[in-house]
Amino acid sequence: MNKKQQAGPTVRLRNSYVTTVVSIAMVLFLLSLLGLLMLNARSIGDYVKENIGFSVILKEDVREADIFQLQKSFDANPAVKGTTYVSAQTAAETLQKELGENFLEFLGTNPLKPSIDIRFHAAYANPDSISKFEKEFSANPQVYEIYYQESMVNLVNENLRKISIVMLAFSALLFLISVALFNNTIRLLVYSKRFIIKTMQLVGATRKYIRRPFIIRGLLNGLFGSALATLLLFLVIYIGNRQMPEIMLFTDSGTIFLLVVLIFIMGMILSGITTIMAVNKYLGLERDKLYF
Repeated sequence: MNKKQQAGPTVRLRNSYVTTVVSIAMVLFLLSLLGLLMLNARSIGDYVKENIGFSVILKEDVREADIFQLQKSFDANPAVKGTTYVSAQTAAETLQKELGENFLEFLGTNPLKPSIDIRFHAAYANPDSISKFEKEFSANPQVYEIYYQESMVNLVNENLRKISIVMLAFSALLFLISVALFNNTIRLLVYSKRFIIKTMQLVGATRKYIRRPFIIRGLLNGLFGSALATLLLFLVIYIGNRQMPEIMLFTDSGTIFLLVVLIFIMGMILSGITTIMAVNKYLGLERDKLYF
């Protein structure tokens, strides 16, 4: 047998490992993109909720010191993310810029009142919670009225709920497809070694002894596939930062680190479990059925 013929099985074996690693990497890369999309969607949803307008209009005769004291009480509320005091003069200047004309000259006086704009944490920016805060804040004698767009609050929460349901269903379907592809990839690799498994079993090797090298190889495949998937994910993030920086603003380093950890954990676990399942199948298979 010449060297070329001897090298043939080695090359095919190496190619099968490379194909397996690439296949695993593609599946993990797909799942990481899905995870990135879901985490960004949640961040964008929280951002939208936390910027819903909620203004506490104050009475004209309220002293500025009392206003600041009231603002501090709002800030102390665990549901409040931040507050902004808007004086009557500042409100008039803002409205003047929006209208493009000086309405004070026409009216002769400033009809606007001072206010405190409140932004709630995303968990509290829902119709029930905001309605509760409206009643609570309205009871304060310094408050003239509460202004917020109730229809907008309902619309934002309803749309985000629908989007979440659709994304969850799509994610579950894609995850099942990915796991099936992952399982088939590992099974094809083990299938090519089914005769070796049966031969080792016939000469008296224990199941644990037979499984060990396959599990180690499966974990290594998962590790290399995870590393390749991570590189592809970083490439997508880099391109996203170059092409769509406004969208990638919601992707922080903590989110990326979490995704990378999940990629490696999922790659190792799925590789290990599917390898054990595939090997066990051929360990319990009769010799005559190995040809089918």
